[in-house]
Amino acid sequence: MHIAEGFLPPVHAAAWTVAAAPFVVHGIREIKRTVTEHPESRLLLGAVGAYSFVLSAIKLPSVTGSSSHPTGTGEGSIIFRPPVMAALGSVVLLFQALLLAHGGLTTLGANVMSMAVVGPWAGYGVYRLLRRAPWSVAVFFGVAVSDLATYVTTATQLGLAFPDPASGFFGAWARFLGLFAVTQVPLAVVEGLVGVLLMNALRTWAGPELRRLGFGRDRNEDPSLGAKHA
Repeated sequence: MHIAEGFLPPVHAAAWTVAAAPFVVHGIREIKRTVTEHPESRLLLGAVGAYSFVLSAIKLPSVTGSSSHPTGTGEGSIIFRPPVMAALGSVVLLFQALLLAHGGLTTLGANVMSMAVVGPWAGYGVYRLLRRAPWSVAVFFGVAVSDLATYVTTATQLGLAFPDPASGFFGAWARFLGLFAVTQVPLAVVEGLVGVLLMNALRTWAGPELRRLGFGRDRNEDPSLGAKHA
């Protein structure tokens, strides 16, 4: 998903940076508001960012100019809401570009849009749509869809930048999606399962902090957030 430094045409790189900027600014404000209202959430915020950093730093073979890996953003969007992940994910991608040469500065806006904006919003939307399903099912699909939506967005970005000479954008988009799907579909399933385990553990270890953040208020969960539900 990390589009490499200099891989996108300058106009595309600039356009994605402009498009992602408002989400990041909004996310910074949401983090400030969250920390002000809930100072005890700092540790959980740091843990969510570190989790995303570690998972998305994994590099697996994929299409030329990009990479395939888990994203670790679905869990954070469920806990803190997607705007917060826009800012946290941007920090993760910036440090990976500077320290690991994973992604790049010129492609940072495109990578932020796919992994820190579209992925978290898509996963959170699915999680909320499944609010009447068993909680673990909603978490699984929320996390898995967050992963897959990131790669659909990256395929779209690459298709727009490098349309197929014969079939145009849709031909290139289908080709990039097909190449990503080989590695990303099983990765999304695994990330969804790991997400369920992680979220269940957090409900046990950090139940009071999650409840103060408003997590679970509309899902008829145990007020203590200590009990696991099917």
